[in-house]
Amino acid sequence: MKAPFISLKSVNLHYAAVAYKERSLKTLLSQLFRWGQKSVEMEDIHALKNISLEVKGGERIGLIGHNGAGKSTFLKTVAGLYPISSGSVKVGGQVRSLFDLSLGFEPDATGRENILYRGLLLGLSPAFMREKQKEIVDFAGLGHFIDYPIKTYSAGMQVRLAFAISTSVGGDILLLDEVIGAGDANFMEKAKQRISDLIEHAEILILASHDFAALKRLCVRGLVLQQGNIVFDGPIDEAVQYYKEKNAAGIPSV
Repeated sequence: MKAPFISLKSVNLHYAAVAYKERSLKTLLSQLFRWGQKSVEMEDIHALKNISLEVKGGERIGLIGHNGAGKSTFLKTVAGLYPISSGSVKVGGQVRSLFDLSLGFEPDATGRENILYRGLLLGLSPAFMREKQKEIVDFAGLGHFIDYPIKTYSAGMQVRLAFAISTSVGGDILLLDEVIGAGDANFMEKAKQRISDLIEHAEILILASHDFAALKRLCVRGLVLQQGNIVFDGPIDEAVQYYKEKNAAGIPSV
């Protein structure tokens, strides 16, 4: 079997400015009151800038940067969720990502039905999800609520179910975006243990976090992102030190 890998070459990604424009009644009225005044045009957001990177099997990589530096965008690009504007992204291996956990839930369907729906989004077969259903239900610990519509769930209950589904099977490549807050202390302990197991069995780990201690404990290589650029790529200890020094010197956040 071919070893997993990630290869990005001259990758650029832009967000359309229209996606950031408000469409509320309040905004429309404010525009009417400003009629005749020169409007400010929003430019497209250049979220990733000429990113080139090679990741081989066995690597543990930490992503470091301010909020808005491009960490989450980078992860979602690797996961294939965002279409790039130019360059190339090649990923070999099965990807498992833990972000936007509630994405893909059907609010009018029950938790049990959403196990199947979410599995399909993850590329898993209905037969496989039926085999995993009892394990997922037990792990989420929602009791009789598993047969209630998702729209009756609290935010914490949704995260618990989504986490149980998304982590029911591992992958060659594991993408993590920060620590997941998923309920009470008992559930959090289970969640931490499951993440540890996923990390241990993954061939490639990419973790975006502000927790430097966790990054040093789990990662060997560090990438520092600033305004969509990779400004440092090296050993994790040196990456953390680089970020701290530049941050103290006034790296601008975006």
